[in-house]
Amino acid sequence: MTQRRKLQLAYVAADFLSAEVVWLCFLLFRWLVYEGKMFSVDTVLIPAFNFYTPLILYPIGCLIIYYLSGYYLRVQRKRLSHELMATFISSIVIALGAFFIIIIDDQVESYHRYVVSMGILWLLQFSVSYALRLLLTLHIRRHARPAASVTIHGEEEVKDLKVNKGDMVVVDLPATADENVLYRIIQHLYPLDVEIAVVPKLYDMLTGAAKIPELSGNPLVMITEQHASDSELCIKRAFDVVTAVLVLVLLSPLYALLWVLVYSSSKGSAFYSQERIGLHGKPFAIYKFRTMVQDAEDAMPQLSTDDDPRVTPVGRFMRKYRLDELPQMWNILRGDMSIVGPRPEREFFIKQIVEQAPYYCLLYKIRPGMTSWGPIRVGYTDTLQKMIDRLNYDIVYMENMSIRLDIKILFFTIGVILDGKGK
Repeated sequence: MTQRRKLQLAYVAADFLSAEVVWLCFLLFRWLVYEGKMFSVDTVLIPAFNFYTPLILYPIGCLIIYYLSGYYLRVQRKRLSHELMATFISSIVIALGAFFIIIIDDQVESYHRYVVSMGILWLLQFSVSYALRLLLTLHIRRHARPAASVTIHGEEEVKDLKVNKGDMVVVDLPATADENVLYRIIQHLYPLDVEIAVVPKLYDMLTGAAKIPELSGNPLVMITEQHASDSELCIKRAFDVVTAVLVLVLLSPLYALLWVLVYSSSKGSAFYSQERIGLHGKPFAIYKFRTMVQDAEDAMPQLSTDDDPRVTPVGRFMRKYRLDELPQMWNILRGDMSIVGPRPEREFFIKQIVEQAPYYCLLYKIRPGMTSWGPIRVGYTDTLQKMIDRLNYDIVYMENMSIRLDIKILFFTIGVILDGKGK
């Protein structure tokens, strides 16, 4: 287990424990109020909800809110100011949620008791959870191995580079260095799961691409830094998982029907797997319904065309409505892919793309997906030039990635599917 994963589990355990303590304290508060030992009344906040069921549900709800806030994403480099603000805002969301789910069902004589109850819950949630988080963060800062920062000045240094996951590698090339060298270095660094930064040129500083990171007072261009916020990234991943589960369960009859059609219409397995390059430049097996005849690529990888004789009649129909890509919901559930993201390519074609567009490696920053701006604008890529065109659109998507943009792309994709323009 990596150090990052251990720290994530530690924060999750601390938050679960704090949520249990908060709920027990809140139960005590409500009991005291119900017994008339506070506010000098006999009937305040009479409970209309099972107090003990939330002993499990409340902490789980808190963890969901904390995850969606992006709190667990960057556990190795937490800033105390950000931790304070994140806990403050999350506690407000949790208190409001508990109010509308639990507290609002109570029978009260005065509505200001609602406000008092919600305020007590927020105060407990914020103070207890922040206290445990702060203690854990200070303990980690004192005992955990700090992330290292390594500077390299040439391509030859990458081969013998010794770093740990989470470290930062700063690429400082001479001003006269070929830009392709930088992209080759980035391509070699991505599989190491390190943060990649580049010493900026004048143009980068003037256009605002250069930033001042926490570990250094010098401006750097952060290659691996996501343009979407931590919260958006976690919401995006949660949406992927929930959607994948729903599709796999609800559309299981359609999966079975397509399996029968593919299996009975041509020789070979109904499912087809192929190695693609994904997040951090690492290979993974992508799954599809087979749309071509068996052993269609015995010699070497080939791009498909509109009138490709290798495509079966059933496969042509599935491609038209993109039904062949439904098995990729399993890839999404595993974390290999996202619903919205650049289409992953095979290494064979990536090598050809890199010869004309060496910046392809920049896509390794995000998970590949089933659909994105590139596939919508370009469609199926049957030529190398179309692959490069799609790459350029995907770079634009990556630089502007957001939940709002993902929703727009999904609506466009649905339109393409309903119109039968998948191929």
